[in-house]
Amino acid sequence: MTAERPEEPTPEEVRDRLQRRAVFLCELAEARELRRRVAPRRSRRAAIHAALRMHTFRII
Repeated sequence: MTAERPEEPTPEEVRDRLQRRAVFLCELAEARELRRRVAPRRSRRAAIHAALRMHTFRII
């Protein structure tokens, strides 16, 4: 039984995928920043909870 290898993407396909990923990550960062500005109480609460979670796993 032979495992089929997917064909290698062309450099253009790789470039397009990386460009789409960069745009997506930029838009995601903008959305997170907007959410932080619009709902500061929620983001502050999330930051406090994240800090508490990190404190739980901190090695003393």
